[in-house]
Amino acid sequence: MDKVVVGMSGGVDSAVCALLLKQAGYDVIGVTLRTWQADDGSEGRCCDIDDARDTARVLGIPYYPVNCTFDFKREVVDPFVSDYLRGQTPNPCIRCNRYVKWEKLLAYAAVTGARYVATGHYASIVRTDSGRYTLKRAQYAPKDQTYMLYRLTQEQLAKTLMPLGKLTKDDVRALARRAGLPVAEKPDSQEVCFVADDRYADYIEGVSPGGCLPAGDFVDEAGRVLGRHRGVARYTVGQRKGLGAFGRPMYVKEIRAEINEVVLSDEAALYRRVIECRDACWMSVAPPPPGAELTCFARIRYLHREQPARVTVSDEGRVRLTFDDPVRAATPGQSAVFYDADGCVLGGGIIEKAVD
Repeated sequence: MDKVVVGMSGGVDSAVCALLLKQAGYDVIGVTLRTWQADDGSEGRCCDIDDARDTARVLGIPYYPVNCTFDFKREVVDPFVSDYLRGQTPNPCIRCNRYVKWEKLLAYAAVTGARYVATGHYASIVRTDSGRYTLKRAQYAPKDQTYMLYRLTQEQLAKTLMPLGKLTKDDVRALARRAGLPVAEKPDSQEVCFVADDRYADYIEGVSPGGCLPAGDFVDEAGRVLGRHRGVARYTVGQRKGLGAFGRPMYVKEIRAEINEVVLSDEAALYRRVIECRDACWMSVAPPPPGAELTCFARIRYLHREQPARVTVSDEGRVRLTFDDPVRAATPGQSAVFYDADGCVLGGGIIEKAVD
């Protein structure tokens, strides 16, 4: 059978991915990408080498850790810090998947003569009638991870296997238990792998020049000063907690990093219908020409429920997304992902601003 390199994070999903492929007869090699190591020597939560090695031993497959901390810092950590300082809210996992995980796994596959790479993501790879590859939503909606994978290229998808697309989390844990895998009951990690306790702003402050985030003004929509903020990196569009007392509920509507202002409003002002996106990429369809319009269902954050919308191509790399009904808190730096009626990814882009 074909040789396949499985990205093993040390969690139960990637362990069962390796298990299923071995049971299907593939020649499986386990690889953990060592992406992060903190100053105290602790590893990132998505590269638990000890657990991955123990799983590989039980499965009886060869296993190798691969260091890519330099690439991870350049492609993920540095842009993450830069985006936050510019008042945006990035999703580092999306960049990591596209520019680190798949690049490194495919490079290792080329060296070892493997035909495929595989991961434990909850999604399915589909080849359309046009010959293009795309991702289809997982059948188990609560774990669907297509949003995080929308920037994968055709070349990457063509060489990838994802065997968990039709399984639930309970299915995965049951398979792990029956196989005696040591990570069967290991809890999922819910945090960014290089930021402890989701304290993004503290991390950014610690690596920023001078070790501090400059304070500035909270203003209302008319520009009137309402108070002082503690640095734009501490806020995100739609946020309510941690703003202070204003006599009524207030929310972050906009972050103007260039003048160090955070605009506050009531919740109603967070709802907008039209969103502009940059760095658009396309998956199930070839890049449409300027002026083209596609009907879709769009998601503007990982846990957002998809809503009917239209995508209009502005020019190369830019699109305008118009929702049938207003959506709450479209956040610059997050991604908007477009799906067709069958749950396949059409494409997506990075949210730049809401304009209506």
